[in-house]
Amino acid sequence: MPPFEALKMARSQGLDLVEVAPTANPPVCRIINYGKYLYQLSKRQHEAKKHQKSIELKEVKFRPRTSEHDFSVKRDHIIEFLQEGNKVKATVTFRGREMAHRSIGMQMIERLIQEVGEVGQVEARPRQEGPNLTAILAPNKKTSGKGSAAAPRASAASRAAPVGAKPASPAVAGGAATPTPPKSSDSSGPSGG
Repeated sequence: MPPFEALKMARSQGLDLVEVAPTANPPVCRIINYGKYLYQLSKRQHEAKKHQKSIELKEVKFRPRTSEHDFSVKRDHIIEFLQEGNKVKATVTFRGREMAHRSIGMQMIERLIQEVGEVGQVEARPRQEGPNLTAILAPNKKTSGKGSAAAPRASAASRAAPVGAKPASPAVAGGAATPTPPKSSDSSGPSGG
């Protein structure tokens, strides 16, 4: 049908002639209410956005003098964030004289990257920005699935077993036995892990 006839038909019905598929051969047009068409189109786009997973950037802050336990708790939070599919910005903040010992912060970030390596990968290497040393970690592609995310959570739970709890498996027994020796002999500091 020629365009002028289609336009005449649309005006007689009080509607608009809208080109729906301009790339088709011949181009496809419809006789519709253009305002209603735009409204439905925006609604479809809104629904599509609703079903998308937005990736957030979570920030976890450390200090050079962060204790072992606090470090492990923050590391476990980072693992949870990565398993949820979020990116994590790990920041070590230096104040005053701590600026002279930036290597301590770098060692802390490198240790964090190693311990989180199963779940996340480094997106931005550690770099100094004024008094802050920052690194950005992104989730691994394979940890997005629910099957592979269950294994790291189980290992994190076994590391965080209470000292007085009875071990349920040999893996937990190794983790629960390490805090006991410092109580009897005060020669060694807290173990890494």
